[in-house]
Order: sequence, then structure tokens, then C-alpha cells
Amino acid sequence: MKLTRLWLILILALPAVAVEKPAEKARDKSQSGASADKLVVESALVTVIEQVEVPARVEGVLAELNAREGQLVSAGDGLARIEDVEPALTLRRATFELDIARKQARTDIKIRVAKKAAELADIELRRAKESIEKYKKSVSETELDRLRLSSEKALLDIDQTLHDQQVAELTSQLKETERQLAEAAVERRRIPAPLSGVVVQVNKHRGEWVEPGQTVLRMLRVDRLRVEGLVNVNKLSGDMNGRRATLTVDLPGHPASVFEGAIVFVSPEVNPVDGQVRIWAEVENRDLVLRPGLQGVLTIHAEPARTAKRE
Repeated sequence: MKLTRLWLILILALPAVAVEKPAEKARDKSQSGASADKLVVESALVTVIEQVEVPARVEGVLAELNAREGQLVSAGDGLARIEDVEPALTLRRATFELDIARKQARTDIKIRVAKKAAELADIELRRAKESIEKYKKSVSETELDRLRLSSEKALLDIDQTLHDQQVAELTSQLKETERQLAEAAVERRRIPAPLSGVVVQVNKHRGEWVEPGQTVLRMLRVDRLRVEGLVNVNKLSGDMNGRRATLTVDLPGHPASVFEGAIVFVSPEVNPVDGQVRIWAEVENRDLVLRPGLQGVLTIHAEPARTAKRE
């Protein structure tokens, strides 16, 4: 009786052991497999890929300003123009001079005239020689020498005309260079948009004097943005570059908005304090609703992105 009580006390004192059911095991395996397929980065920060301060390239008065804050522009659009009256007139003159030089270089009238003159001189010389063969002393030696000289001079005139033609062609090329220089002088006074984006700041206004290198306005690229985050080095597996990435962010009136992109950079450096690695993705900003400075959740998927090329 005492022995039975002792065994009962021992059994009650043992800790309870939970028996895991087969269904729970399967669910745990399924969840662990799903987490291995993707990596989630909390508090990823949206930043700009490109921002540029657009400068003036020459000094002068700002004659035109076609941009304002908040304006969307395409690469190459004219944002402003520095006064260019004198360079424009120089370009016009250079264009006229080039047209004249080209006409002179392309015409062959002088060459044809020289060849005809040489043919005539040769005919006169042959006729004189034939006349002498039939009738001696019909042509004097002096006249024969003059005809020989005329024939030789006509041949030299052809060479001179060909030389002049080559000089005219070189002159045409020189005038083309002068026209290009004049055109470049006009183009330097034009201030185009270096990228497609939005104007966020205008520093100079029409009628103000600008110096070379002075910032006229500032632009941001907004059609494609960067998303930066930190990942523990132990969670990195294989080559992360080019993998599909999605950013989930709450926008005003549009919670849990998702933006597609790709991983384009994984830092080779590891923070020795917390073991974090800096990574970033580039995402397409459809409808331009995503703004730099927002934070969201960046999910890195196992499959490669459809377009993983870094711009």
C-alpha cells in the first residue's frame, strides 16, 4: 500500500509533456518553409535615386524661365534660356558662309573649263605640227613654241583647278566647324532638363544675372525610387542582387499599397556591432504617388525580378 502511494506521488510530480499532433507538425513545417522563401525588412526608407542641381553654363541675363516648383518635365525639355542674341547672329552668319563654301566645293565648272582649254590648246598644237609636216616654214618656230607653252599651261591649269577644289572642300569643312562652334555657343545658353522628374526648387528668375556653375533650379527623379533597409547578415542567402522586391506602404486613402522592384545593391560591409548589412532596392513609382521619406515594409522574394537591371 505504501509502495503504491509512492509511485502515485512520483507520477504527479513529473512535468507535463505536450504531445504534438501530426497536423500541428505539418503546419509548423509549412510556415518555416514559407519564411525561407522570402525575407521581410521592416521600416525600409524610401529615398531618391537621382537629384540634380541644374546649373548655368555661361554668364548672362536669364531671358526665359519655363519651369516652376512641382512641374513634371521630361529629359531634354527647355527649362530656361540665357540671353543669346549675339551668338544667334553669329550662328546665322556661319550658316551662310557654310552654304557658300559647300557650293564652291561641289561645283566642277572650273575643272571642266580647264579641261576644255587644255583640249583646245592640244588641238592647235597638233594642227601646227601637221601644217609644218606638209608645208615647211608654214608655222614659225616662235608660234610653235607659243602653242607648246599654251598646251603645257592648260595642263597646269587643270592641276591648279583640282588643287583649288581640294582647298574649297577643306574650307567647307572649316566652315562646318565654325558653324558647330556657333551652334554650341547658342546651345550653352539653353538650360535643358538633364532627367525626367519634378522641379522642386527654383533659385533664379527671369531678368536676373547668372554666373557659370550657379544653380538655377533643382530637380528630383520620381518615376523610380530607392528603398533602403538593414538585414542581419545571417539571413542573407546566395546572391541577392536581381531578386524581386515589393514595397508595402500605407498611402493617404490607399493603405497597403504595393510597389514592384528589384534588389540592386547589397553592401559588402557588415556592421560589427549588430551584424546588419545595408541593402537597397529600386521600385517603380506608378502614378508618382510614392514620395521620398516614406517608410514601409520591403519583402525580398526568392525569384528574380522581371527587370532587375539597375539604372
